[in-house]
Amino acid sequence: MSGRTITRADLCEAVYQRVGLSRTESAALVETVLSEIADCVARGETVKLSSFGSFVVRQKGERIGRNPKTGEEVPIAPRRVMVFKPSNILKQQINGETPEA
Repeated sequence: MSGRTITRADLCEAVYQRVGLSRTESAALVETVLSEIADCVARGETVKLSSFGSFVVRQKGERIGRNPKTGEEVPIAPRRVMVFKPSNILKQQINGETPEA
């Protein structure tokens, strides 16, 4: 897997070229969308983007872990983690299959 990394600047440039907004407006639009997604996820809400996937917050309970250097057992505090679940359409697209309509 030697794909290149897409940055915010790349997203802004894509919006600029495809939508026709100015570069400043494109950057503001991308920032607004990413900020809204981040805010919703931080509040514990699920963000579902049709034909793309869902960002879900899960609660992980406390557990015992192990320090790999010393082998000592240490408690890992409970925490919330974000998980991305791709849609079936995105999975098919990644695998080069034709999405079913």
